[in-house]
Amino acid sequence: MNRREALKSLAALGLGTAAGRAAAASGTAASSRPVRITLPSAGSAGSVWRPLIDQNHFDQGLDLHWVTADPGSMQVQLTAGSLDVGVFGAVGLATLASKGSDIVLFGPALNNHGRWLVKANSPYRTPRDLIGKAIASTAETSETWQQALIAAHLDGLDLHKDFKVIHGSPTANLALFQRGDVEAIVTLEPTASRLVGQGAREIARVADIWKHATGERNSPPLVGLAASRRWLDANRDTAQRIVTMFVEVNRFVHQHPQSLTQIATQIGLKSDETAAAALLPQRLADAYATTWDAETFATIDRQIDTAASIGILARKPDRKIYTQLS
Repeated sequence: MNRREALKSLAALGLGTAAGRAAAASGTAASSRPVRITLPSAGSAGSVWRPLIDQNHFDQGLDLHWVTADPGSMQVQLTAGSLDVGVFGAVGLATLASKGSDIVLFGPALNNHGRWLVKANSPYRTPRDLIGKAIASTAETSETWQQALIAAHLDGLDLHKDFKVIHGSPTANLALFQRGDVEAIVTLEPTASRLVGQGAREIARVADIWKHATGERNSPPLVGLAASRRWLDANRDTAQRIVTMFVEVNRFVHQHPQSLTQIATQIGLKSDETAAAALLPQRLADAYATTWDAETFATIDRQIDTAASIGILARKPDRKIYTQLS
C-alpha cells in the first residue's frame, strides 16, 4: 500500500485528518458524557434499580450519575437540564403537556402496583365494602391516587363521592392506618408488603381493578422513563441504551425475584422485617415493566381519556406524550 492509499484508508476510518480525529474525539466524549438519572427514594419500588444495575453491570457502559429527585421538582430538573432522565406517569405528564411542557415518555419503568389494604380483623373484603368509610391515600396530584381513581371509575366506583378520603404523605397515611383512624389505605410497594408482613390484609390491587374493568391482560404502566424532547433529540443513542438497561434490570427481577429479598434493606426495609422481605419476590416482581409497544401506548391513551372524562385533566394534550425510539 502506497502513502496515498494509506492516507485514504486512515481517512475512511476517521483517523487520517484533523477533522477525522476531532470527530472520533467527539464521539468518545459523547459516549462517556455523564447521564444524570433520577435516584428513587428508599422505600419505593424504583429503589431496586441502582443496586441491581451496579451488581449485574446492566449500565451499558453509561456513566450514570444518580440524582436525588422527587415528583414535585422533576419537571423543573428535566426542563432545566439538571436531570437528564426521570420517571413520570401518564396523567401527571399529560397535565404538564397541556401547559406547554416538552417532556416525553420514552421507555418502560414501573407497572401500577397500588394496593388496597385493611386490618387483619377487618370485615371488609373488597373496596366496594368500604363505601362511606374513611380511607387514606397519597396526595390528590400523585399518580398513585389518580390511577386508583381512574381504575375505580371504570369499575363503577367514585372514590371522591363514595369514600371519605384523607390525603397525606406515605408516613402520615401509615400512622393513620396503624392507629385505626382509617379503615383502609391505598399504597404502593414495598410499603404494602411491609404492612402485610405485620398482619394487614390486601383486598385489591389497582392493576387488577383496571384489568377487570377494561379486559386488558397486562398491568397498566404507573410511570415510564421520561426526558425532555430536546435531550432525546440530542441523545437518541444514549436514550436507547438507557431503555435497554431498564428492560434488562426489570427482566432480571422477573427471572430472579429472590434478588429482591437479598437487597431488601437497600430498598428501605429494616433488617428485622424478615416477613416483609420474604414477601417481596411474589408481590413485587410484577411491578417492573419490560414492554414499550403499541399495547402500552393504547393503555396510556386510555388512562388519559378517562382522566379527561372524569375531570382530572382539564383537557387532553394536543400531542402524544410518549415516543418509540426504535
